[in-house]
Amino acid sequence: MAAMAAGSWVLVTGGVWDWQSPVRIGGEALHLRLDALSALFLVLVAVLGGAGALYAWEYWSDAGHPVSAPRGRFWWSALLLSMGLVLLSSNGLHFLIAWELFALAGFFLITLDSRNPEVRGAGWLYLAASHAGTLMLFAFFALLAARTGSWELGPMRDQAGLGSLFWLALLGFGVKAGLFPLHIWLPSAHANAPSHVSAILSGVAIKLGIYGIVRFSGWLPVPVAAGWLVAVLGVVSAVLGVVFALGQHELKRLLAYHSVENIGIILIGVGFAMVAAARDHAAWGVLALAGGLLHVWNHGLFKSLLFLGAGSVVHATGTREMSRLGGLWRAMPWTASMFALGAVAISGLPPLNGFVSEWLVYLGLFDAVHDPGATLWAAIPAIVLLAMTGALALACFVKVCGVVFLGAPRSEGAVQAHECGRWMRAPMLALALGCAGIGLAPMAFWPALRSTVGAWHGAWASAPAPQSLGTLGMIHLALVLSAVGGGIWLWRQISRGGLVRGLTWDCGYAAPTARMQYTAGSFAGIITEWFAWILQPVRRAARPEGTFPGHARIEEHTPETVLERVVEPVARLVIRGSGMVRRLQNGRAQAYLFYLILGLAAVAAMTLAWSEPELLHGGGE
Repeated sequence: MAAMAAGSWVLVTGGVWDWQSPVRIGGEALHLRLDALSALFLVLVAVLGGAGALYAWEYWSDAGHPVSAPRGRFWWSALLLSMGLVLLSSNGLHFLIAWELFALAGFFLITLDSRNPEVRGAGWLYLAASHAGTLMLFAFFALLAARTGSWELGPMRDQAGLGSLFWLALLGFGVKAGLFPLHIWLPSAHANAPSHVSAILSGVAIKLGIYGIVRFSGWLPVPVAAGWLVAVLGVVSAVLGVVFALGQHELKRLLAYHSVENIGIILIGVGFAMVAAARDHAAWGVLALAGGLLHVWNHGLFKSLLFLGAGSVVHATGTREMSRLGGLWRAMPWTASMFALGAVAISGLPPLNGFVSEWLVYLGLFDAVHDPGATLWAAIPAIVLLAMTGALALACFVKVCGVVFLGAPRSEGAVQAHECGRWMRAPMLALALGCAGIGLAPMAFWPALRSTVGAWHGAWASAPAPQSLGTLGMIHLALVLSAVGGGIWLWRQISRGGLVRGLTWDCGYAAPTARMQYTAGSFAGIITEWFAWILQPVRRAARPEGTFPGHARIEEHTPETVLERVVEPVARLVIRGSGMVRRLQNGRAQAYLFYLILGLAAVAAMTLAWSEPELLHGGGE
């Protein structure tokens, strides 16, 4: 509550809270600072942290998990505290300490169900990727301190020679953000963690990577090329994230890939804002950055809502496989409704919050088209690909809602499904109201966005609100009233017997069964075929044989292409090479003497090779 109150005060007033203590940690005085940019993320940490803690009271209860539940509450508190310290730290050394504590707390939360080997594997992959990113950040902060002469952080745009360090920051923070192709840890971690942990990882944890990119792109004299690269990475992450999501058959893994997609949407806005700042084009730079930063909040709300809804499904059915679900809307109307609302929001459809932030990014890109040169030719394909991303996201969530909640149950777990309790429903309702509130009153959130944009670029602090934002709120309100009226009419028709209910997707069969339905694979089959070049699907088929075939089966699996086809082969080569090197250390004195002789011979050969040309050159003279 204190963090939410402090962050809200800074966002509303645009002020800065700065506190220094004589207490030293690692030889450096403790220095905390809260401005509008860090406050935007801090309030999100407080909101989603509270919602997740309330949800876990029933989902990961002491009765169901007597050993891991108390441990989970400890690491949950540690995660929230360390994320808050990351956002408040104004010293590079303390930032790194908080960052490492944040990574460790995330690992222990992901592996709460440590008896499951798949969960342990996901946790270790997350930890390895986190430490790879942290190594980049160690190099970044160490070089920054060496060149500035201090670990203190703050605006450094007037110091030449620091811009090249941003590439290290982009790599280090990009791993945590999960941008493509640095996302290798994200799908398995989000899929295997408890659902409230998946919500905090997707809603907040990966956003700290975005915070680092935004923060240091505002403080450092970043080259224009960095803005273009961030924008390109954003477009690639958005398109390929949703493409990989379409190829998934597991509910939480599908949602994980949508995190990659939405990180891409955020980075499109941030990247074009960086280009606008370098070229002094405030008009469209403000819109792009405001849209990207608002999408940080919007994605946190609707993605956490979706993960909590998925957790309710897993809690009730015991499975994450979509093709083993179906028909859940009858047994779980609350969860189905909340999940459907989150699906509309993440698809960027009016009248919810996802449309508002994407609309601001679109406005920035539309205005950028009027800037001739490279900006024009970059903005046009970005607009097209962003629109394609929205269309594919809509197709993906039509698949999810249709396969999971409509039709007939496909397994015994789906038949026996039940609605979750009030401790799980209350956080979902609060997040759903947040999605609706931003969609219906977007103008009310502009002052906070303006303060945040001003904290990134001081000259943009007085940017006026786009006129279309108020109009958009009224249009959304009209849509909601129309939908309510249509719902009332439909309910009356059903209650009077004016409409006849039938089985969903019965395809004209007289006695349809649950097997005569679309599966998660078949629903999106045509679209995923378009992207088979990157998805690399693996198919296993047992074809029907004979006049009266008794068995036929087809299975399709979409691998983690970057991890399984790129990272793992390289890792195996490294491990094999290290194993060969370790064999040289056999503890035998004769072998070490032989290595010494080989080394001396090599040095002698190199010395002779270098000196011989000099002798020949001297003889010529």
